[in-house]
Order: sequence, then C-alpha cells, then structure tokens
Amino acid sequence: MSDHQHDVAALERESATAARLFDVRRIIGGLFAVYGVIVTIAGFTASDADLKKAQGININLWTGLGMLALGLFFLVWLKLRPTVPPTAEELTGEAPEDTPAS
Repeated sequence: MSDHQHDVAALERESATAARLFDVRRIIGGLFAVYGVIVTIAGFTASDADLKKAQGININLWTGLGMLALGLFFLVWLKLRPTVPPTAEELTGEAPEDTPAS
C-alpha cells in the first residue's frame, strides 16, 4: 500500500471517530442522563414542605425519572444505530458510478 493510500485510510478512520464523538445524540443523552440523576436524587430527598407546595406530588422525582429515561433512550439509540461517516463520493459531491445522475 502506498503512502497516499495509507494517509487516506488514516484520515477516514479519524473522520469516523470524529463523527461518532460529536454525534448530537451522545451530547443530549448524556446531559439528560446526568441531570436526570441529579433531579431524581433531589426528589428522593424532598421535604414534607416541598411536597405540600406541589399538592402532594413529588415533582422532582417524576421529572428526574422522565429525564433519566429520555437520556437513556438517546444513548441506547446511539448504540443501536451508530453514525456512519460520509463516503468520499458524498464529500466530493460526485454521484456513484452505478446510479445515473439526474
């Protein structure tokens, strides 16, 4: 394999890593999961006065569990359907050879 082919292969690997690293599902899922844990803990430690203000509903607990579920949904979605980096043809804007250009 020539040096040029080796360089192209290395750039493709770096592009795939960057695409997976900066996937918005990872950021949203991670933030919702972290905030969900924090709010759920606040719900477990709610005082009687807090519950009385919310008419007996532990809002922090339910909101935290909802946020945690949403965050885990995004992270599972990311795991099941990972990001596919664009091909060289897509980056250059060329049509693939086997399909006619319109």
